[in-house]
Amino acid sequence: MSATRRLGLVLVLIVAASPASAETCPALFAEGQAPAIVNAKLAARTEALCYDAFAVLHSGVTRTPLYSAEHLTRASVTDARAVARDDSFHEESRLPPEGRARLEDYVRSGFDRGHLAPAGDMPTLQAQAQSFTLANIVPQDRVLNRGLWSDIEEAVRRAATRRGSLYVVTGAIFTGESVQQIGAGVLVPTELFKALYDPATGEAGAYLVRNDATREWRAVSPDALQAAAGIDVFPALAPAARMRAMALPDPHALGGEARRRPRADEGWGPWLDRELARLARKLFRDLLRSIY
Repeated sequence: MSATRRLGLVLVLIVAASPASAETCPALFAEGQAPAIVNAKLAARTEALCYDAFAVLHSGVTRTPLYSAEHLTRASVTDARAVARDDSFHEESRLPPEGRARLEDYVRSGFDRGHLAPAGDMPTLQAQAQSFTLANIVPQDRVLNRGLWSDIEEAVRRAATRRGSLYVVTGAIFTGESVQQIGAGVLVPTELFKALYDPATGEAGAYLVRNDATREWRAVSPDALQAAAGIDVFPALAPAARMRAMALPDPHALGGEARRRPRADEGWGPWLDRELARLARKLFRDLLRSIY
């Protein structure tokens, strides 16, 4: 084989093995522009990955995503509500082993495996399965994950249904001189955010919460979020919109109601059967993890 042909083959193999870049899924980003890292310390060892309904920027330093990006629409939320949840956490094979989380990192860690792009946002079974990649997961306080954070996710879905279209960027913040770790070096976020942009009105804002058991949240402007997170979540946003936070739905108003009730298109019987089947699958997987 000639040197030219060997070089061409090597280039083909490199391209095939490389993870999808942010530029390959512009439909998931507001105005087609991916969030920009403005804190240089966050840029090391990052990998941009695209999936069917979300994109992430993964950090090999924290072994977690720095952010996820989605485009929620009225139609996609409707489709997602018809997809039954089936947990299937898995390691991300597209990331190098030395820079990614492993399933065993979370075992008996005391933290939930918290989605950035929620499984409940995924409009197809395939997209939902993709959302369980550990490239989309951070160690999250259990009370937060199952309480306030779940209510924030539902509030955003309802806002997308009401407004018709929202771009959403969800991310992790690591602050302080010493950040907690689990497993073989997976860093625990100190705060989490969920930023929204309405392309129809040009408004934007973000929920900001501590990664603990409190029920407190605050609304921040894109500029304030950038200062806290080191990420410009909506680079194409008009300057005037950066300085103020849009009116965000109060997740406390849900009172956990969305997590307890069946969907409007099903009765209590089918919902109970589905939840019992999901619980049985989860208990079986947890049993296997405890053994192995």
